[in-house]
Amino acid sequence: MPGPYVQLATICEKVLQEADGVLSVIRAVDRIMVRTSAGDAPAELPEGLLNLTLLVALKSDDTRGRHPITIRIEQPDGARLPDRDVDAMFEGEERGVNLVLTLQIAAIEGLYWFEILVSDVLLTRVPLRVMYQRIPAGA
Repeated sequence: MPGPYVQLATICEKVLQEADGVLSVIRAVDRIMVRTSAGDAPAELPEGLLNLTLLVALKSDDTRGRHPITIRIEQPDGARLPDRDVDAMFEGEERGVNLVLTLQIAAIEGLYWFEILVSDVLLTRVPLRVMYQRIPAGA
């Protein structure tokens, strides 16, 4: 079955949707650097949450009807977070589905993978690397 196809899949700070439906992606990222300049900064990334927005824009082509979209997140340690499932209605041809998800995930140093599946078929994977840097006091 041709489609749906990925038009855009990115992690960003936020997504604006104008009155005419046009989306604006603000600060698309594939790396986040967590810096601390405290003199007693821990050697490892301190516990905390990352606030992210995931934008997935799909185009239908021959796909029509209601289909589940699954977002699967693999953490740097290989653990998977609970799937996020959304039902979407595909109208066919150039019509599409825009999915904007606000996510809060535990901050772990390393590479995250965000998998996008439609009807259990993997369409794409989006990487996000989280890095930690200690800045010496007085630098």
